[in-house]
Amino acid sequence: AAYAIANCRTAALGGHVQECENGHLQGVWYNSCRHRSCPQCAGLQVERWKQQQAERLLACDHYHIVFTIPHELNPLWRFNRERMARHLFRCARDTLIELLGDPKYLGALPGILATLHTWGRTLSLHPHVHCLVTGGGWEDQRGWKAAKPDFLLPVRVVKALFRGKMLAALRRDLQREKLVLPPDHSPARMQNLIRMLYQKKWNVRLAERYAHGHGVVKYLARYVRGGPLANSQIRHLDRDTVSFRYKDHRDQKRKTMTLSLADFLDRFLCHVPSTGFRAVRAYGLYVSQNQAELNQCRKQLGQHAYQKPPVLDWHSYLIRLGLAQRTACSLCGGTLQRGAKIGRGSLLLQTCREGAG
Repeated sequence: AAYAIANCRTAALGGHVQECENGHLQGVWYNSCRHRSCPQCAGLQVERWKQQQAERLLACDHYHIVFTIPHELNPLWRFNRERMARHLFRCARDTLIELLGDPKYLGALPGILATLHTWGRTLSLHPHVHCLVTGGGWEDQRGWKAAKPDFLLPVRVVKALFRGKMLAALRRDLQREKLVLPPDHSPARMQNLIRMLYQKKWNVRLAERYAHGHGVVKYLARYVRGGPLANSQIRHLDRDTVSFRYKDHRDQKRKTMTLSLADFLDRFLCHVPSTGFRAVRAYGLYVSQNQAELNQCRKQLGQHAYQKPPVLDWHSYLIRLGLAQRTACSLCGGTLQRGAKIGRGSLLLQTCREGAG
């Protein structure tokens, strides 16, 4: 991740000639690294994800639910990131599926989109999962069943069940010696911590309902790719420090934090997901295996059957951003297209850029 982000759009990753369909050379572009934690490569991929999810959403109320683990578990997270993230996803999913499947609350299978978010606004470690949940679900033999207006689940019950599932998973791992304990955590100390956390109130937030889920999908998209910090937030950097801007959620004021280079890298890179780890997941009606049930619900809600939208290309993406001029030749107006490739670190790359300039 560090190598990819540091060398994104530089000669180290090579490049390609950009030319119009009539052969006019427009210049040479450095290649993007396409790493999911790179803030420069996020735009197109995020738009593609938003487009796909917007097409999938049911035309019903949606609820935004956030599951957060206590900060006392942060040291354990640092040494077991992938295992802890899997537990967090699974416990949040099982809590929602179990409670919403209970006839006392809904008695149906909901649709859930979940994204992992591990950072606070100062890049501190703050693992939590955002869930977009349908205000209703699939009831066997009957089809779509809507939730009660302005009510999905009681927060107190959600908190207690989530806490129990997460701590039970950690206790099992501890007994089977599947956890890597921090240097200052013995098995006995970890057992005591788990017992203490059973007595603590956990942070689960159920936001008000939304008439549709598109606004929440836009919010979740920020966590799909791009990492914890945008380039625009960086205010100053030198050989020793990095200063970046953030919004303090306590007083809603914009502030600047300055960190040593080592601290900044530690904070930034601890949020890079493990290779192959899925930080965005679908459950219930939004799982591809339940497409028949999803389509039946869509029909009852007046929607057509779900069809995967065409992949958004970079031309359409730039036009959507109001940058249509970047897709056309400045000489003849022809459509720009990728030309010859230039190898990584090639001297020809700089020569071509100077010539194009």
